[in-house]
Amino acid sequence: MPTDQTSTLDEVLQLFHRHGQSQYGGESVSQLEHALQAACFAERAHARPSLIAAALLHDVGHLLHDLPEDAPDRGVDDHHESLAANWLRHRFGPNVVEPVRLHVAAKRYLCSIEPEYLRVLSPPSVLSLQLQGGPMTNDEVTEFRSNPFCDCAVALRRWDDAAKIPRMQTPTLEHFVTYLPSVLQINSQES
Repeated sequence: MPTDQTSTLDEVLQLFHRHGQSQYGGESVSQLEHALQAACFAERAHARPSLIAAALLHDVGHLLHDLPEDAPDRGVDDHHESLAANWLRHRFGPNVVEPVRLHVAAKRYLCSIEPEYLRVLSPPSVLSLQLQGGPMTNDEVTEFRSNPFCDCAVALRRWDDAAKIPRMQTPTLEHFVTYLPSVLQINSQES
């Protein structure tokens, strides 16, 4: 586990440099392109630094596991949101961790409350939705809405869904890493 700001930032950069070129779950973008696009959409929306960081790091769980890229095609849910949240929890505060932890639940939630939402999901997202439990039940919707990070998770989810554009021009990874120091757990000045 990193002990200071510099080692955490280096660790994030290394993860993306090592694994970021792998395909993003059957989509036409890499893991890195997907992360940069999600962070770009968050930045364009004038989101808080913690939510821009969450957008950048929301799928870091895919960079941490050893499963093959086609795991969903094999019927395997990689639980990347839990893996990411557990990894992030030792480095960042809840304003980064919780939207990441809840971004899969937000997809399930949106499928339940917005009938048209399911139609805009890409085929790989529809496949992973089934592995992740499908649309929420009414009780799950009520519970999700009671979470103080519900709105942040839904915003992150929408950026996540949009972040699949081949060859989209975005700022660099290094640009988005500049948001991280202010939201590190050891340094967190933002709530």
